[in-house]
Amino acid sequence: MKEPIKLESPEARNDACDFAVDIGLYSNIFLALLKTIVGIAGHSAALLADGINSTSDFIYYVAVKIFIRLSRQPADDEHPYGHAQFETIAALVVGAFIITTGVAIFWESADRGWHIYAGSAEASKVSIYALWTALFTIALKFGLAVKTRGIGALTGNPVVSALAKDHINDIMASASAAAGIALALAGYAWVDPLAGAVVALFILKTGVGILKESAMELMDTVPGQELDAQIRGALAGVEGIMAVEEVRAHRFGPHYTVNLKFCVDGSLPVKRGDQIATLAEKTIYEKFHHIRKVYTHFHPQER
Repeated sequence: MKEPIKLESPEARNDACDFAVDIGLYSNIFLALLKTIVGIAGHSAALLADGINSTSDFIYYVAVKIFIRLSRQPADDEHPYGHAQFETIAALVVGAFIITTGVAIFWESADRGWHIYAGSAEASKVSIYALWTALFTIALKFGLAVKTRGIGALTGNPVVSALAKDHINDIMASASAAAGIALALAGYAWVDPLAGAVVALFILKTGVGILKESAMELMDTVPGQELDAQIRGALAGVEGIMAVEEVRAHRFGPHYTVNLKFCVDGSLPVKRGDQIATLAEKTIYEKFHHIRKVYTHFHPQER
């Protein structure tokens, strides 16, 4: 369960998310062209694999922009809670693209590496420019990862957080590529395509993690122990609540709808029970700004 978002204004949140997506999109366009060209000209399978990864990044960034725009549609009769779940669907798209790219890169790189090692394919001399390009990518992606991760934490947007993880994935991928290129320059040509396969493993790991996290959000995973304890703690200060039996939360974009079940004194009139429930709702709204709707159910303690 994510921490409460710190951007109260929807406009400010939208601008921050758009900035995170845009800087990633334009950076990946540049890196895809740079690494693909240098990878081909510099005879580096590892850098070319990294370039293909950036090309895939560019494609799904476009998809992410579309889904984020869809998520901002207002609520309607068919979607009374709005369309914010498109953010989580966008994160699923990111994960699926990452896995597909990883499988393709692993197969190609491992196959080429084996043929070079077995002597059935000739290895070309890798250019030093391939190494410099990989190191430049690491530096650029480090800056993007720090910035995007901060925006993800600030906005509570799952797709921005997924993009931050992908930037970190790209750092590890480029580091593996740089290591393979360095060894290829030292005379171990077969290591370069093998490094491309290692890059693919990092890509696959990240993709599976994003898919798992996003699927759990769509499946309405119960709130984490921390949020559950915080809600129970807040309700402990509400006069009239004798025990909190159940806390259930449903995520809709950056916000949550919470269902509460608690006990009151069975001798109290219904009107007093309703007043306690109203006070419970008010307490939750005041202490948890990321909770937008609270439903309460109360029953006698002795039942």
